[in-house]
Amino acid sequence: MEARLRELEEVAKNEIHQANTSDELEKVRVKYLGKKGELTEVLRGMGSLSKEERPVVGKVANIVREGIEEALQEAKNQIKNKELQAKLQAEAIDVTMPGKRIKLGKKHPLMQGMDELKEIFISMGFQVAQGPEIETVYYNFDALNAPVNHPSRDMSDTFYIDEETILRTQTSPVQVRVMENKKPPIRIISPGRCFRNDTPDATHTPMFHQLEGLVVDKGITLADLKGTLEVFAKYFFGNQTKIKFRPHNFPFTEPSAEIDASCFKCSGSGCSFCKGSGWIELLGAGMVHPNVLRNCGIDPEVYSGFAFGMGVDRLVMLKYGIDDIRLFFENDMRFLNQF
Repeated sequence: MEARLRELEEVAKNEIHQANTSDELEKVRVKYLGKKGELTEVLRGMGSLSKEERPVVGKVANIVREGIEEALQEAKNQIKNKELQAKLQAEAIDVTMPGKRIKLGKKHPLMQGMDELKEIFISMGFQVAQGPEIETVYYNFDALNAPVNHPSRDMSDTFYIDEETILRTQTSPVQVRVMENKKPPIRIISPGRCFRNDTPDATHTPMFHQLEGLVVDKGITLADLKGTLEVFAKYFFGNQTKIKFRPHNFPFTEPSAEIDASCFKCSGSGCSFCKGSGWIELLGAGMVHPNVLRNCGIDPEVYSGFAFGMGVDRLVMLKYGIDDIRLFFENDMRFLNQF
């Protein structure tokens, strides 16, 4: 049996030296030193030995076990070092190599324009108000004095969810909600997305951006509206910009006007951009209709106000000479990176 133990030790050490990974080494350990290992099986046969042989064989068995365990530990340390070196080599970083360039994003040109507009009006004391994009017919039309037969109510112009719910066609409902919940003085702008049932072309998209303004207080006149819009036009298009009012008709304002700005390309002398007129149409505005004030619980005999609304997409197109609104939504980086 002593010879068998010595032979077992030699075979075990050979297999230990041939192991290349931690898993292979563990299999060798279980094979020889486990509960059902070969060394254990040999030791179970000691019961057949004489009393004189047992101490001798037991001593040899301990030496063999210690020899195998030492060989296992030595191999384990070598394999760990080898695996660590391989891992370090695989994860090595060459600090002399050039770094990867990080491409930073930027705001969309429409959002740049929206932010610029908000900054202009905030500097004049306006506060930003927000409202839902899914709106009721009452807030979008009825409260704004739009008659039942107004063309904008047709399904060909408005996205209806049901008979009483629509996607808002303007941000004017925000003004109504503010007037219902806040007593004058009121000075707000309401920027946001709007939706109309338009076929996409160079100047129309089903989704677009608006910024509307509202001022309600005692003694507000058309002169206040003109002064406010003059400041806006000079800040947005340049200090040389002039504006003029043309009579118009909106259900929610009386009197109403279309506002034109002198062409900032030719300074009003006439060019292809302004079609030779020297003027560019900017936005719609007017004095808040008394019926709108009444609908919101404000006495038109005491208070007056003005309102205006502008298409952000159109203003950005004018400012940067963009001739097709669809470019804003096509996500062509060659276009967007210019802004």
